[in-house]
Amino acid sequence: MAGKRTAKASATNEKTLNYATPALEKGLDVLELLAHQPAGLTKSQMARELNRTVSEIFRMLLCLERRGYIAQLAEDRYSLTLKLFKLVQEHPPTERLIVDALPVMHRLAHETLQSCHMGVLEGSRVAILAQINAPANRGFYVKLGSTADLMEAASGYVILAHQDEVQRERTLAEWSRETGKKPPRDLAVHLARIQKAGYDKRASYVVKGVIDISYPIFDERGSAVGALTIPYIQYNGPAMATSQVIEALGKATAEITAALGGEAPGSKPAKSK
Repeated sequence: MAGKRTAKASATNEKTLNYATPALEKGLDVLELLAHQPAGLTKSQMARELNRTVSEIFRMLLCLERRGYIAQLAEDRYSLTLKLFKLVQEHPPTERLIVDALPVMHRLAHETLQSCHMGVLEGSRVAILAQINAPANRGFYVKLGSTADLMEAASGYVILAHQDEVQRERTLAEWSRETGKKPPRDLAVHLARIQKAGYDKRASYVVKGVIDISYPIFDERGSAVGALTIPYIQYNGPAMATSQVIEALGKATAEITAALGGEAPGSKPAKSK
């Protein structure tokens, strides 16, 4: 019986795969390819990268350009427009997150004299939904709308550490599928440490001289929906100490969480017996 069930399940999966929509797949392939090409690509370059014919690519480009997802640049190159980014921002949960976070982030930047940014998971990457510059002539900031590898961003680890087990396994499976890599061996230990502390503070994964301090933002289920991060840089002269920045950042994320109707795990008072 078990063998029959397995065969039946395999047949069902095969049928599901046969229901694929080639035109949609081609269009999504084009969007995903252009997302990693800031200078754009020509029709022939895209055809070569995607192992498609130029005529196949041309039909997709006509449709995507007509719908406003891509635009033609000089030298017959195509590049993404901001339409996808605008759609993400207009999605109700995302829009509310940005609206609730921005006033708090502005206040945090002026209080700490540091820039700050808010990231959420988008598949296996961290996408920057909001970014506030430091109120100073010099500073370090992360580009709004940019994405980073989950394993190269403090906010990625913070969100992972505060997801439930099912969400975390799904996220890591997606990351492994997209990168072809296995998660670090010490990942569980690293996430446990972050979860216990409630935040992460460590040298930047990609920039020397920057210390990333990151706190999670929670939804009503006590699961992280994003993270607020300060890429802390030490100025010459008077500056807020890292311990003070950590405290200010913790208060800011608690305020955003409360505005969303969320609650950090373990924050509910114990019921008297």
